Amino acid sequence: MDTTLRLAQQPEADELLGRSPLAALVGMLLDQQIPMEWAFCGPYTIAQRMGVDDLDAGAIAAYDPEAFAELLREKPAVHRYPGSMAKRIQQLCGFLVEEYGGDAAGVWTGVASGAELLSRLKALPGFGEQKAKIFLALLGKQLGVRPSGWREAAGAYGEAGCFRSVADITGAESLAKVRVHKREAKGAARGASGGVGGRPRPDAG
Repeated sequence: MDTTLRLAQQPEADELLGRSPLAALVGMLLDQQIPMEWAFCGPYTIAQRMGVDDLDAGAIAAYDPEAFAELLREKPAVHRYPGSMAKRIQQLCGFLVEEYGGDAAGVWTGVASGAELLSRLKALPGFGEQKAKIFLALLGKQLGVRPSGWREAAGAYGEAGCFRSVADITGAESLAKVRVHKREAKGAARGASGGVGGRPRPDAG
């Protein structure tokens, strides 16, 4: 995995996302209840504060939990809820160590179908159905991971030519289109619920 992504809209952070499977997974995990660029800058910020060039699942899983939470809380904070997200990141990394030997790319390496890949992604701590489908679409559309049936497994997020999620963002223009889609979707949801507000979906990608 070594490609060019434009999710953080910050060159160093995007470079890390493009070469590090774990950074991409952590960025997707962080992408909830904060702007997308903030979320996908998170892996780079964490690496910088740990004094490393890349994220390592084993090192993060073994990090003292309170110290890791403080690392995320340091201003500017990595997330609006740094304490809870620090715990989720460590849970994700612990799972990757146990199930894939710490190799994040092992989640999608050798999968036979889009359905199998979706199942593996949904098993990751912090990845619900929607987040798993968005990340599956990102893998297929931008990272060249395209097992049989990947578009179908990703649902609407896998459609070609759409601007629904981070999977469709390749620059400022597509980012603007995705934001328009999200605003329209939220407006439609509010209308369907009679204008009653609520908390954002936890895996809103």
